[in-house]
Amino acid sequence: MIVAHLSLVDYRNYETAEISLAPGPNVFVGSNGQGKTNLVEAIGYLGTLGSHRVSTDQPLIRSGRDSAIVRARLEHDGREVLLEVQLNRSGANRAQVNRVGVKPRELPRHIATVLFAPEDLALVRGEPSGRRRFLDQLLVQLIPRLSATMADYDRVLRQRNSLLKSARGARIAENQLSTLELWDERLVQLGSAIVDARADLVERLRPHVAAAYERIAGPGQTADLALELSILGAQPDDDGVPDALESEKLATGSAGRRTPEDFAAAIARVRRSELDRGITLVGPHRDDLMLVLNGLPARGYASHGESWSFALSLKLASAALLRAESPIGDPVVVLDDVFAELDEVRRASLATAIGDYEQVLITAAVLGDVPAELAGHTVRIRAGEILAADAGEEES
Repeated sequence: MIVAHLSLVDYRNYETAEISLAPGPNVFVGSNGQGKTNLVEAIGYLGTLGSHRVSTDQPLIRSGRDSAIVRARLEHDGREVLLEVQLNRSGANRAQVNRVGVKPRELPRHIATVLFAPEDLALVRGEPSGRRRFLDQLLVQLIPRLSATMADYDRVLRQRNSLLKSARGARIAENQLSTLELWDERLVQLGSAIVDARADLVERLRPHVAAAYERIAGPGQTADLALELSILGAQPDDDGVPDALESEKLATGSAGRRTPEDFAAAIARVRRSELDRGITLVGPHRDDLMLVLNGLPARGYASHGESWSFALSLKLASAALLRAESPIGDPVVVLDDVFAELDEVRRASLATAIGDYEQVLITAAVLGDVPAELAGHTVRIRAGEILAADAGEEES
């Protein structure tokens, strides 16, 4: 699958933009702050319903405008699909597929993207929330219906937290407790589906991560994944760097999981603490993806180079899994100013690993940062304008 044409209206710094893209490598070249990343961010939004730079849609809408439009024409197996999303400052976003209105969560059924960016280093060194978002965005691309489950879980979580805050302390009314139990049931139902989907995803990712890490870091280096579950007693949002892997707090294979029962038991166990603190203390919103490097937690133990290698491995594994499982073919691989962050060895490893994907989109301030084998169709950007496109000639 490739993006053949991208159109933007009032998106970020673009009043309008029209850009045709080619199969294989496409390079967006321009100084920092000119709008290169905005182009690939827009394509990534269609696949993940989110930005890799901000947590809400509001910054994506051009200053002074009420809405922004992202439109992309896709080509796959001789067929064309036209996707469109309208991001609104007020009211719900709107989407279309081939000019027919759909819910925005339907868009990832038609496009898969994997984006590499300097921010990916936070997947290894940052907070659990970033790793949860990484898993969930990949899940939505693989199983689009889960976006509705995640949205419902967030809504139930907000309602339950509101009730816990109002009932904080020992003086909880009987009607409040019975209402809380109703929210407990819904939280367990939705949360268990998310936990199990994440656990299954981690199991499918593990061999791809191991292979990608060895390819980048060299023989004898091992990388692995595990899912830390708050319903089993893990507290990744409260703790610092873990000292060791605690197997009893990690997700097991699907045959050994009793997620709804474990979730319900965990809620009962932390009931008093939740009432005292006024927040929900267990559930997928409190879990973490444990990254394991040579048998130790990568967070806090990995060097800068090892952290970069692990972050790249996570994204390469995502692309490999989408390639293997997605019915729409290869994902569009996006590299946003990544080569400037990498040494020569990692540049070469990354270029080799993604060079055979159907379409690769690259942003760079200097064309010379891009490995020669990826310097294909080149588009020059300045101040929100598409200046020129060429076949990859060298910058003067």
